[in-house]
Amino acid sequence: MKLTAKQRQYLKGLAHGLEPIVRVGKAGATAAVVAKTLESLRAHELIKVRIDEENPGRAAIAEQLAQDANAHLVSTIGKLAILYRPRDEDPKIALPR
Repeated sequence: MKLTAKQRQYLKGLAHGLEPIVRVGKAGATAAVVAKTLESLRAHELIKVRIDEENPGRAAIAEQLAQDANAHLVSTIGKLAILYRPRDEDPKIALPR
C-alpha cells in the first residue's frame, strides 16, 4: 500500500506534537535501532525518529530504516523522520481515503 498525498498530510498533522522516540547515532541504522523502531511502531503506529547524521546521509538512513521496519516514510524534516506502520490488529489511526 502506498500513501496518498492526503494521507501523508494527515499523518504529518498527527505527528506534529510528537517527540522523537528513536534516535539514530553516527553508527547509522544498526540492528538495535531497527529493533527499537519495530517495538515503537508496534506500540504507537506513528513515530518520529531523530537522525544525528550529516545532511546528505539523513534521507538515505531514513529510507533504509523505514524499509527495514516495513514501514512508510511519511516525511523527513531536517533531522527528523516520521514513520508509520498500521497495527495488524486493532489499528488506532484511521487514514482518510
